[in-house]
Amino acid sequence: MDDYLIGIGKRIKKIRKENKKTIHAIANIAQVSNGLISRIENGRTIPSLPVLINIINALEIEVAVFFEGMSNPSGQNYIVSRANENALIEKEDDAEGFIYQYIFGKQLNSIGFEAVLLEVKPNSKREKVETDAYEYKYMLSGECSYIIGDEEVLLKEGDSIFFDGRIPHVPVNRTTQSAKMLVVYFFFSTSRD
Repeated sequence: MDDYLIGIGKRIKKIRKENKKTIHAIANIAQVSNGLISRIENGRTIPSLPVLINIINALEIEVAVFFEGMSNPSGQNYIVSRANENALIEKEDDAEGFIYQYIFGKQLNSIGFEAVLLEVKPNSKREKVETDAYEYKYMLSGECSYIIGDEEVLLKEGDSIFFDGRIPHVPVNRTTQSAKMLVVYFFFSTSRD
């Protein structure tokens, strides 16, 4: 997973240079510091989801196109972020007692997206489905197994997963408690000019 996340920084740097944009220009539009962009590009820090979306917006590229251009060296069809691995958002100002953990941001001008809360009750049943979107799921409570293609991954409270929804998938709750998650869909553009 680390290699894939480092790849995000390399992809940002490649697109930025191809478009002849400066770190300062991208940082201004994404509303982050120059230093944060530099650390992300060099693989020294991992951006939160809202920061990543703002950077992709600043690069003037669609989210789906950004991720399609990346290879996943692990060969897996998904990325899992465990609760104990979650990085805190860096704030440039000194502050005491403030912990920022963004789950989602705003200002997604040209990006088709939808955010929903999903509850999966115990013993729920559904066939695998496919969506025309990249999907990000954040476990708010409970636990759920996600079956993606032929693979299965267990997600617990605080874990998140990101995958290509065109791969058949279904969440399965094998516990006695409901599982609740935030789901964000990033839709593929229907027209490619």
